[in-house]
Amino acid sequence: MKSSGIPRLSLRLLSVVGCGVLLVACATETPEPETAAVIEQAIQIRTLSEAKVIRGAGANGSPRMIADLLFAALQALDADRLLTPMSDNAHDRFQRVLSFDPDNAIALEGLEDIVLRYVELAQDASRQGLFEEAETLLGRARYVNPAHPAIAEAGDLLQAEKDSGDLFFELNAGGLAQRSEAIQQEIAAIAEQARENEAFFLITAPSDDLARWIFSVMREAVAGYRLRGNIELASRSGVRLRLPEDED
Repeated sequence: MKSSGIPRLSLRLLSVVGCGVLLVACATETPEPETAAVIEQAIQIRTLSEAKVIRGAGANGSPRMIADLLFAALQALDADRLLTPMSDNAHDRFQRVLSFDPDNAIALEGLEDIVLRYVELAQDASRQGLFEEAETLLGRARYVNPAHPAIAEAGDLLQAEKDSGDLFFELNAGGLAQRSEAIQQEIAAIAEQARENEAFFLITAPSDDLARWIFSVMREAVAGYRLRGNIELASRSGVRLRLPEDED
């Protein structure tokens, strides 16, 4: 969801703030009383500007209110406060903007981004064998937009992962942080299963250092056996063993 250069979120926040400042400036500008003609001209210009603001913001929402709502909504989106917490989430704020301005492009794009973020999280959970969590995340995406095509694609991936027959092991974050004896024994047992099944492993972890430590424990547990696999950065730590396909 991020792009190179100026972050997409920052560009949209600057757009929101800029629009709000311009609109407020137009709405509050007052003419200097120099001559009757100048005053009349200034009043006419001010009236046209106010008419534009009303049409753009809707009858019940001020430009400043909409700008503030969009700013807060984009911040919540960037922090993954998508549907929760109840009093501080991106979805509610985008919906409030649309209640004032149904065609607001930033709010409509924001709802699209919420769906895509839930889909992304669901796909990550599916690949790590967290199937119930993936189902929950897809349910939240459907709540925002049940007809979005990306949801169906993520559902197909989830079902494929369920049918894969692979073995999934989620590792306790606290035990990993302490490099405890218990977590090392758990990782060693996973390595034994990898050797017994001649499985290809996929280690996921929040940092490359932690992922490599997990691999070092696995390698030591089956010394002399060549483990085959890969490392991938993810929010959760775990190991996936992809079992070889049965040959007919």
